[in-house]
Amino acid sequence: MTSACPLARQPCAAPASPPGRRAPFPLTIPRDCRRLGLLLLPTSIFFAAFFLLPMVRLFLIGGSGKLGWVAYTAIVTDGVYFRSLLSTLAVAAATTAATLVISGTAGIFLQRHRFPGNAVLVSLLTFPLAFPGVVIGFMVIMLAGRQGLIGDLAHALTGEKLVFAYSMAGLFMGYVYFSIPRVILTVMAAAEKLDPHLEEAARSLGASPWQVVRDVIIPGLKPAFLASGAICFATAVGAFGTAFTLATRINVLPMTIYTEFTLSANIAMAAALSFVLGGVTWAVLAAARTAAGSSVAAAG
Repeated sequence: MTSACPLARQPCAAPASPPGRRAPFPLTIPRDCRRLGLLLLPTSIFFAAFFLLPMVRLFLIGGSGKLGWVAYTAIVTDGVYFRSLLSTLAVAAATTAATLVISGTAGIFLQRHRFPGNAVLVSLLTFPLAFPGVVIGFMVIMLAGRQGLIGDLAHALTGEKLVFAYSMAGLFMGYVYFSIPRVILTVMAAAEKLDPHLEEAARSLGASPWQVVRDVIIPGLKPAFLASGAICFATAVGAFGTAFTLATRINVLPMTIYTEFTLSANIAMAAALSFVLGGVTWAVLAAARTAAGSSVAAAG
């Protein structure tokens, strides 16, 4: 039976907009967007208060000196600053390469071979995370300083003391020491997810142990190597405590910034160098994140 009312047969529809005019934009915000905004509000406040505003302030201070905004180019035009930058990048790159080799080998071995004392050994390898940079610098002095163990052994064997704690070699030793835990934990977590059947298949096809490492293990751990290597590099670029402890013949950018700020009272240049150092570190982390995001580990 049909309704006698003609309006009952017609569906409810919004009034049509006049020709040539767009439909009015809804003034109400969807509930999901409101919830997302409330959830992001604390993070946004924290980001603005402790990152965005300080970085803007640092950038403005860097351009307020007698050189003006040219201070931001001084790191490549001034020989002292440029050599400091090159030294910083060189020791950070060497630290990252050495740490990836040491931690990669040790991490895969410790993950795949369980033996009595395995957990104790892993905890000892991660122990440097508890030490500040000054303590690690002091440990380097105890090993390779003027009264260090390495110097005493070299004197007993060759008649001459070997002292390198106060040079870039000593800084490299300290950086590798506190970088190993940051890499080995990431490598062990990634190695646990590698599919061992891929290695067995490669061996069954006649692959040598080196080919298995090159074609299976390293590609499978590529995201972990990229991520942990970037963190290792960024930490070595900005580390100050160890360099400050060993700073007899060391010229790295954190020490240069410290000298400009405290001894020369050149706050504007210190701010400009700090901003550039942060920009370099951010670029490395962003590049590594992009490369790691496009890689897929061979997981089981």
